[in-house]
Amino acid sequence: MPMETAILLWVMGALVGSMVFFGVVVAPKIFQTLPPDHASVFLRSFFPGYYLWGLVIAATSTAIALRASWPAFLACAAVTALFAYARQVLMPKINAARDAQLRGEQDASRRFDRLHLRSVLINGLQLLVLLAAATLLIWPR
Repeated sequence: MPMETAILLWVMGALVGSMVFFGVVVAPKIFQTLPPDHASVFLRSFFPGYYLWGLVIAATSTAIALRASWPAFLACAAVTALFAYARQVLMPKINAARDAQLRGEQDASRRFDRLHLRSVLINGLQLLVLLAAATLLIWPR
């Protein structure tokens, strides 16, 4: 296996591991440990860093993939774009919907739930894309 491919797999694995760790360990523990209002405050401060971490690692993967594999490059570029979208567009909308929900605005809960679901689906899609790209790197045709 070429060195670029091995490094790419390592970096992609770090990103997948981070994403899974947050979803499986961190998020459930936050909601088990903190009261809902404190959990909300913590997560609002956590997510900008989470998305920035994902964006930087995904962009690094994209740069490495440019030399290693065209399909992996496209996959990593898509994951990078989705992190940028989630951080710069979706997260502010989620925060605004949550603020409206706390003010008691009508329909804010529905808007928050819809936006939150979109973020969860994007995260899941990113994981699937990264795993598919890694599989193609490990077992090429």
